[in-house]
Amino acid sequence: MKSASFIYALVFLWLPVVAQTAPQAAQQPEETPAVISTRSNLVPVPTLVKDDKGNVVYGLHAEDFEIEDDGVAQTIRLDETPDAEPVSLIIAIQVGRRANREFPRIRGLAAMLDPVLTAPSTEAAVLLFDKELNLVQDFTSDADQIEEHMKHLESGDNGASIFDAVAYSAKLLNKQPEGRQRVLLLISETRDHGSHFSNLDEVVSLIGSTNTMVYALPFSPYKSEQLDVLRGANRDEWQPGMDLLAKLIAARNALKANAPKALTAMTGGEYESFASQKTFEKDMIDFSNHMHSRYLLSFAPKNPHPGLHEIRVGVKNDAGRKILYRKTYWVDEVKP
Repeated sequence: MKSASFIYALVFLWLPVVAQTAPQAAQQPEETPAVISTRSNLVPVPTLVKDDKGNVVYGLHAEDFEIEDDGVAQTIRLDETPDAEPVSLIIAIQVGRRANREFPRIRGLAAMLDPVLTAPSTEAAVLLFDKELNLVQDFTSDADQIEEHMKHLESGDNGASIFDAVAYSAKLLNKQPEGRQRVLLLISETRDHGSHFSNLDEVVSLIGSTNTMVYALPFSPYKSEQLDVLRGANRDEWQPGMDLLAKLIAARNALKANAPKALTAMTGGEYESFASQKTFEKDMIDFSNHMHSRYLLSFAPKNPHPGLHEIRVGVKNDAGRKILYRKTYWVDEVKP
């Protein structure tokens, strides 16, 4: 075993899932079974490295990392292009149930996101949801339009269809051109209430198939749930050696217990709950700063056998660093 410190977790990378047609407003999508295959020989593993104080670590090179695919060491590639990848961002906001209590904080969202929204290569969309989904703003590079929608949030019904919102967002992001970061900023409660067209397996497969990075700012009407904070660190909810069925069951259970937390752990994103204006503003600053702070690692699998592959990323001489990254990918069996 190598000396690098590894952090374990799980995300399913199932490719590809056919996206729905462009919406005028969010509509109930048709049930589409996941089709599992690979798009290229390279497996992308965007990786964020933090020190023991939570600060982003810059200046690392390919030789500073170690990646294992099912325990087999891989040759690492690092895209060191000076140009940041363009961003396609969906801001999905729960307006149902008791979300109106958070509106005073959320209305300042656009101003806090200004560094991201005003970047020449960024396009953003706004999805509001309760029991139903409402795409109030399709993708635009006009930050003023995004801000306008943030200023006019209205209370919804008694629903919080988180799984539907995530699945719908992933399908919209899947339509964006290759070579763009696909990011979902989810602001919601921790548990789904009322999703009716997306099941848990579909949510997991869609998030993986579209290479979507999920950032979550969960809120809760119950103080006890405010203690459930991941603070951007992966946790070992899945262990190496578990069979595929056990992993799927673990993924479903995690989504049921806390959907935003599970989604960020799966995609290597970040999860920060907020209970005050001050913490919300800090979370948004971190979100903006981390958007282009990931190392664009990838590798060509040495043994791309069919089935689920587990990825482990380590940093040599890690000194207590935290590593956020995508954790697995899936290779379909080639039929004759």
